Amino acid sequence: MALRAAYDEIADWYEEEFLGGQRAGAAKADGNPLSLGHVLHDLLGAGSGACLEIGCGTGVHAAGVRELGWTPVGVDLSAGMLRHARGRLPIALADAERLPVRDGSVPAVIAIMVHTDMPDYPTVLREVARVLRPGGVFVHIGVHPCFCGGFADRLNPNAVVIHPGYLDSNWTKASWTDGGVRDKVGAAHQPLPELMHAFLAAGLTFERFAEVGEPTPIVLAVQARSMNTGLGDTPRHTLG
Repeated sequence: MALRAAYDEIADWYEEEFLGGQRAGAAKADGNPLSLGHVLHDLLGAGSGACLEIGCGTGVHAAGVRELGWTPVGVDLSAGMLRHARGRLPIALADAERLPVRDGSVPAVIAIMVHTDMPDYPTVLREVARVLRPGGVFVHIGVHPCFCGGFADRLNPNAVVIHPGYLDSNWTKASWTDGGVRDKVGAAHQPLPELMHAFLAAGLTFERFAEVGEPTPIVLAVQARSMNTGLGDTPRHTLG
């Protein structure tokens, strides 16, 4: 509930200043969501049917999903963020740890720059595997766990300084900049092996990886597929 309230409080700032400043060519913040279209295009690829975006926020990625032939549908925990998403894609107010979606019902799921907003991302990944059709594609695009976090000082982009803390799973508002999101709402951190193991434990099979950012990556992206043939025990409703 605290996270929901935090994003509700910054929803207008996020849409109008954070994203608006980037559209106007202002300095890019850590994990600029408007520079990720190419990696989403490469890893999601062309397709048809529903593409569920977990943590859709203000819906800025919906247009890119449509360009690939998919029908975007979004869920988010913040009513404030969803207020800006209306008109960009169909939306539902929902917890990513308990998606209002039937087992094995969607061909594609994406999560873009949101895993650090979710304290229990392993549970979210299990939900992803549950709602995906067998063979369905999941694209995770998130801040790079090795080079971004409260432990990483990126004031000089040519010489990122890594302080102690990478090995600790935690929640923090520590940030190298006051122009981003982490210092306002906080962020979860998982070391790379812990994050990768969560995919495997959920029943997702890795296919491709990508890193974004120079000279030190800011973003780690993953393409995975659900190979699960069994269905979960809890019936859910399909988003409408």
